[in-house]
Amino acid sequence: VSDDGHGIRYEDLPILCERHTTSKLSAFEDLQSIKSMGFRGEALASMTYVGHVTVTTITEGQLHGYRVSYRDGVMEHEPRACAAVKGTQIMIENLFYNMTARRKTLQNAADDYSKIVDMISRFAVHHIKVSFSCRKHGAARADVHTVSRLNAIRSVYGVVVARDLMEIEASENDPSYSIFEMDGLISNSNYSAKKTTMVLFINDRLVECTALKRAIEVVYAATLPKASKPFVYMSIVLPPEHLDVNVHPTKREVSLLNQERIIENIQNAVEMKLRNSNAERTFVSQKVPVHKMVRTDSMDPSGRLHAYLQVKPSGQSEKNSGLSSMRSSILQRRNPKETADLTSIQELVNNIDQKCHSGLLDVVKHCTYIGMADDVFALLQHNTHLYLVNVVNLSKELMYQQVLRRFAHFNAIKLSEAAPLPDLIMMALKDEDLDPACTDNDDLKEKIAEMNTELLKEKAELLDEYFGIHIDHHGNLSRLPVILDQYTPDMDRVPEFVLSLGNDVDWDDEKNCFQVISAALGDFYAMHPPLLPNPSGEGIQFYKNEIDLELLSEAETAWAQREWTVQHVLFPSMRLFLKPPNSMATNGTFVQVASLEKLYKTFERC
Repeated sequence: VSDDGHGIRYEDLPILCERHTTSKLSAFEDLQSIKSMGFRGEALASMTYVGHVTVTTITEGQLHGYRVSYRDGVMEHEPRACAAVKGTQIMIENLFYNMTARRKTLQNAADDYSKIVDMISRFAVHHIKVSFSCRKHGAARADVHTVSRLNAIRSVYGVVVARDLMEIEASENDPSYSIFEMDGLISNSNYSAKKTTMVLFINDRLVECTALKRAIEVVYAATLPKASKPFVYMSIVLPPEHLDVNVHPTKREVSLLNQERIIENIQNAVEMKLRNSNAERTFVSQKVPVHKMVRTDSMDPSGRLHAYLQVKPSGQSEKNSGLSSMRSSILQRRNPKETADLTSIQELVNNIDQKCHSGLLDVVKHCTYIGMADDVFALLQHNTHLYLVNVVNLSKELMYQQVLRRFAHFNAIKLSEAAPLPDLIMMALKDEDLDPACTDNDDLKEKIAEMNTELLKEKAELLDEYFGIHIDHHGNLSRLPVILDQYTPDMDRVPEFVLSLGNDVDWDDEKNCFQVISAALGDFYAMHPPLLPNPSGEGIQFYKNEIDLELLSEAETAWAQREWTVQHVLFPSMRLFLKPPNSMATNGTFVQVASLEKLYKTFERC
C-alpha cells in the first residue's frame, strides 16, 4: 500500500508499529471528537505480529528515504537509507506465516478477491474526488475503475442500476433534536431486485445500520408493487461527538445520538421522493425467449371457418347436392347446475371429480387441435408441448361423464323408423359368431333375443325417464338421447349397444346399474373409426382391389365427417365438460411426443 503524502519523520520510526500509538490525539479529551477511522496501533502493530512488515518513507526536503523492517511491534534493525519516491510505502509479506490454521483459510483467493472488490466498490461510490482502480493479479483489465459517482455505480453495479437512480437529500439543524446532513442516490419505481443493496457511509466511515435499512425497506414495500428491493447509497455527516464507533468489535456498526429521529427524517424523505417518482413509472415489455414462445391460441385457432362447413354425403338429391353446406355455430347446451337427487348418481359424479388429473385438465382446457395423426390418435398442442391423444378413449370418457351429469335431463334423437329389438339383438349375436354361416345355434340366439327383448321392455320406463332411451310396448327402439349437441352416434353400432344393455347390466344394484348403462352409452357414442377402411390411409388398397366407386365415395364422406366432428364437436366439448381421470396419464391416452425447449436444444431452431 503506497501513498504520496508527507511521509514519516525519522524520529517517529521506532514507535511506528507499537501498540496504541497515534499522532491524531494530543489530549485525552480529543477522543470525544476524533474523526479518524482508527489508530496506527490497531492496524500496523497487529500486522507485525502475523507477517513481515517493511516500511519505506521519505519526508519533503530530504535527499533520501529510509527503509526499516518490523517484527512483533518493534524494529528488527536501524532505519537504512535508500532511494524512495514521495510518500510512504508499506509492504506486508508472508502473511500468517506463524499461524498455520489461519493461513489455511486463505486458500481460496477468488473469495478473498471478491471481498476486496466489494469493499473498494463501496468506497469508490462514496469518494467521488478519488479515482479507484482494482485489478486482479495477472488480469489485463481492471475490475474497478472509476471517475465520478454515477460512473462508479455504473461500473460496479451495472447500467440497469445506474439508469434507475435519483438523488435524495435530507438534513436537520436543531440542537434540541438532531443535527445531520444526508445526501445520496436511491432507486426509483422502475427498479426491481430480489435483494437490497445498501452502501452507507457515516462521517466517511463505511458502516451498517440495520434500523435504517429496515426503515427504508418498509417504505419501498408500502409504496411500490411486488415489494421491490431497493438500491441505496447514502452519506450521512453529523458531529463527531454524536457518533459512537465502539459498539462492535469490527467497527462495522455504529450508534447515533437521536438515532430514531434521524431515521424518521430520512424515511420521510425517501417516501416523498418515491411517491413523486411513482407517477412517472416506465414499463418495459419482457420478450419471451423463442424456445418458450407459444405461437398458437387455444381460444382463437386457425381454420375457425371450417366449423361452418361440412361435407355432404354422396347420393343426395340435386337440390341439396354440392361439396359443402353452411352450418350454424356449434353451441353446447350447458349441463344442469345440480345432479340428480339419487345418491348413487351423486356418488358416481363425485368419484369423477376426485379422480380428476389436474395436469391433464389444464392440457384439455387450453389445448389447440392440430389434426388426426391416424385412425385413432390426434395431435394437440399445449403451450410448448405436442401431445398424441387417443380420440376413442377421450370421447368414451367424455360421453360417460356427460350421461351422469345430464342424468334424467336428455333431449331426444328420434329414429326415422323404429327398430325392433329382436332384430337388433340377432344382428349383434351374428356379428359375435365366429362362423356366421353356421345355423346350429340359431334357436339359442332367438331365445336370447326374445329374453333380452322382454327384459328391456320391462325396464323401458327406467331407460326412458333417466337415459332418454325410448322402447315402446311392441319392443321397438324409437328414440336415443342427445349427449352432445349436433352429434349423432354411428347407427351401425346400435345392435351391439342394445345387446350390452340386455347382457351386462345388473338391474338389482342401483349404482352398478346406472354406471354400466352410462358406460354402455359412452362406448356406443364414442368416436370410433368408421367400419369402412380409411381411403386416405392403408385402406386405399381395399378400394383398389374392389374398384367400387360408390363404396369409396361413402367411405370418404364417413371419414371426413368423423374428422370434422372430432375437431369441431369433440374437442370444444372436452374443454367445457371433460375431467380426465388419473388413469389417462399412464394408459397411453396422452403421450407427449415433443417439446419446443428440447427441439431448440437439439436443432438450435424450430
